[in-house]
Amino acid sequence: MTSNETMQTSVPALEIREVHKSYLSGTETLAILRSVSFSVAEGSSVAITGESGSGKSTLLNILGGLDRADAGSVRVGKYLLEQLNERQLNEYRGRHVGFIFQFHYLLKDFTALENVMLPAYMAGDSKKDALEKARLLLADVGMEHRLGHYPAQLSGGERQRVAVARSLVNDPDVILADEPTGNLDRYNSQAVAELLFANAEKYRKTLIVVTHDEGIARRAGIRFKLNEGILMTQDDSGVSP
Repeated sequence: MTSNETMQTSVPALEIREVHKSYLSGTETLAILRSVSFSVAEGSSVAITGESGSGKSTLLNILGGLDRADAGSVRVGKYLLEQLNERQLNEYRGRHVGFIFQFHYLLKDFTALENVMLPAYMAGDSKKDALEKARLLLADVGMEHRLGHYPAQLSGGERQRVAVARSLVNDPDVILADEPTGNLDRYNSQAVAELLFANAEKYRKTLIVVTHDEGIARRAGIRFKLNEGILMTQDDSGVSP
């Protein structure tokens, strides 16, 4: 039996109700998400696993306001995403969501410090304040000695550490991480995952991680599996009955 509900005793930080998403492929309609519903409390950590093509990244993109559901409701904090126009979505993405992707997407012509400070500066912080935030966050991920280095001068693990710091710089409500260790070796995967979960807990962020790595998934307080667009709860024994 599948279960799309997470029991909560507090007001949820994030709530999805009956979300559907399909795409056209030629003359065929592909159902990517089927009646997905769940809610999580503020400060929760959530892992979503599933085979490639099961809808994990699509779900994360909808939560991040990068894509829209065909039907259903998505509420993150005070934002009801299906009611937002593009300007409001930009505000939501810029101030209330931190993104971490499989590829770091650091700007190659900017240093680690500049890459982390830029989102805050662009959101309206003074340059001084944005730089100070960036320095503190880079220290949190063990990169205080690499502030002036460019992405090409950093290892893959170091780049993802910078990406973790960047995701936190605007003090978002939610961190969305899409295969954040997918391009790393085992050692760096474990190190980056540890930093990601530790900093989410330190700053009381709601963390949603899409991953193929069961070791990373087991770090989360709540675990789901997407199977052909259907969301199922999991525990250490597998899909719950």
